[in-house]
Amino acid sequence: MRLDDLIFSQGFGVRRLCAGLIAAGRVAVDGKVRTDPATPIDVTAPGLTFSVEGTPWPYQPRAYLMLHKPAGYECSQRPSAWPSVLSLLPAPLRQRPTSGKVAGVQPVGRLDQDTTGLLLLSDDGAFLHRMSSPKRHVPKVYEAQTRHPLDERQLARLREGVVLNDDPRPVRAADCAALDSHRLSLTLTEGKYHQVKRMVAAVGNRVETLHRARIGGLVLPADLAPGQWRWLGARELELLVGDSGVG
Repeated sequence: MRLDDLIFSQGFGVRRLCAGLIAAGRVAVDGKVRTDPATPIDVTAPGLTFSVEGTPWPYQPRAYLMLHKPAGYECSQRPSAWPSVLSLLPAPLRQRPTSGKVAGVQPVGRLDQDTTGLLLLSDDGAFLHRMSSPKRHVPKVYEAQTRHPLDERQLARLREGVVLNDDPRPVRAADCAALDSHRLSLTLTEGKYHQVKRMVAAVGNRVETLHRARIGGLVLPADLAPGQWRWLGARELELLVGDSGVG
């Protein structure tokens, strides 16, 4: 792959801008400055890294990320009342070219602006579909702080299924347990609008705060602070989609 095509594919601007950065000596590959935009680069080489204006960057054919979503952000490119979670990412991730109309990484599903926790993002359409499709039944674990004390009757109803006002079919938790008198762990395999909040309301309680702790086999790392993101490694992708891989 030409160096300017590589830089373009990683979200550093249109090809003309990428060529200009290279010609100006602002791009290095594996620590060596390159000034010819047509320099061939072996993108299959393991651990390929480059830097733009001194900032190191790993070459990633597809972007797979996790983000610890803080409260006060919307999972949308066009937020209405709150800033977008995408504003927490560096510009190259927001500008990665894709085959569709919208460039950059996209959230897998949505979390409400006041919900915190594990959020996946990618520019791989197949991965986005696989992880968000209701047919896949990917388990997601939420931790909810409730206004009123929890009791076994409420937990039993959540396991057995409750009817929400927009669907006559009961929705149930795949697993449900009280963590303490006012804290609940709830596992869901489908994603309806405000589902956790509405399910808890249906059994006579109210969600005060909501946090997503796990998706599939991937647990939000304890050392990933709110607002921080990181690349997903091969083992983490396996925990999400299995040994068959992605893409």
